[in-house]
Amino acid sequence: MSAADLVASIGWTLVHFLWQGALIGCATAVLLTVLRNARPESRYLVACSGLLLCLAWPATELALRLLGGSGTGGDALVLFAAGLVAASPVDQGWAALLADQLSWIVGTWAVCALAMSLRMVAGLVWIGRAAAQEGIDPAWQARVERMAAQFGIDRAVRLRIVESLGSPVTAGWWRPVVLVPAALVSGMPAHLLEALLAHELAHIKRHDYLVNLGQNLVETLFFYHPAVWWISGRIRVEREQIADDFAARQLGEPRRLALALSELEKLQFSTHHLAQAANGGDLMSRIKRLVRPDTQALNWKAAIPVLGLAAMSAAVFAHAAPAAKSAEPDRAAVANFNSCERPHYPAESLAQKHTGTVTLGFLVATDGSVKDTKITKSSGHRPLDESARTALAKCTFKPATTKGQPVEAWTAVQYVWTLE
Repeated sequence: MSAADLVASIGWTLVHFLWQGALIGCATAVLLTVLRNARPESRYLVACSGLLLCLAWPATELALRLLGGSGTGGDALVLFAAGLVAASPVDQGWAALLADQLSWIVGTWAVCALAMSLRMVAGLVWIGRAAAQEGIDPAWQARVERMAAQFGIDRAVRLRIVESLGSPVTAGWWRPVVLVPAALVSGMPAHLLEALLAHELAHIKRHDYLVNLGQNLVETLFFYHPAVWWISGRIRVEREQIADDFAARQLGEPRRLALALSELEKLQFSTHHLAQAANGGDLMSRIKRLVRPDTQALNWKAAIPVLGLAAMSAAVFAHAAPAAKSAEPDRAAVANFNSCERPHYPAESLAQKHTGTVTLGFLVATDGSVKDTKITKSSGHRPLDESARTALAKCTFKPATTKGQPVEAWTAVQYVWTLE
């Protein structure tokens, strides 16, 4: 595959994810609304599944494009991972317009994704240095080890006291570390700080750090889609509620954790995106939930954007369905034979007296040039196939038309190689 095909494959995958992500976001929002009074574990699973689908769907499409050997994006069908076939909402008019901008789209995406990757690496480096260099409190370290044993955590958990931090954060999977602000150690009552540490240990017990890294990966790749950020935000909200519930059960005192969160709210703090922190989500709503759990009524005003997104998605598919049926142009492409050269018989094929018939598929662009070629049936001899492909690429055509407008269209031709 050529570099141009690779760029086109990536570009069309990014473009198609605009509507794919909208559908995933809509479905996730509906399910989360239905499960608004369920356990946070259920909502967490739905949100994680939605974000995973945001990665799996475009990854599958990209793999199919690369395996197909063609980066063209005006195709009417996009194969879904489960084997479902859905029509693409990008019609020929938009396809022609976007095709000219794919290199800019991919280039801009690559620069932004690289910048976000560097930001993520910088966060990991900061956490690593903090874990290696900051202070150690033997008394609190011993208390954390006892709590970890009570929580059933079989890995050693390190505790580090950090000056330039406003809220406890947890990082690491194999060698987890809890970073605690020095202001909390010196200014918060021990029983309340212990409640915050219980919350952090809940993250370690559930291996939340690995999920959070996965979130950062999807956010880096698809930073341009609001649905990705919304779903990822919901994952963090539900994860904090799960950790609150776990810590409250271990402590046996939900109100103690609520009071600790209330004290934490009074501090000025910053959130490190690559770690789980006790200040994740809305602190006031978490405090209220711990003190006085209540059912949530359906907020129809909040559902209006979801309904609007559902209507838009339905309109997209309604537009896409006929496009698949009308993919054949009204008039096929016609060759300008004066521009075509007779294929050159390769010398090595003449010497070995090779003959055969090669069938070529080729894509005629709206300007009449041959945009792409593929061998659909080989002659059995590679030199003959490539010679035919080279000759065809030099031809010009009168492009196919749909309702009088030129469109890209695939057609086929056969070259018969014989020796006279």
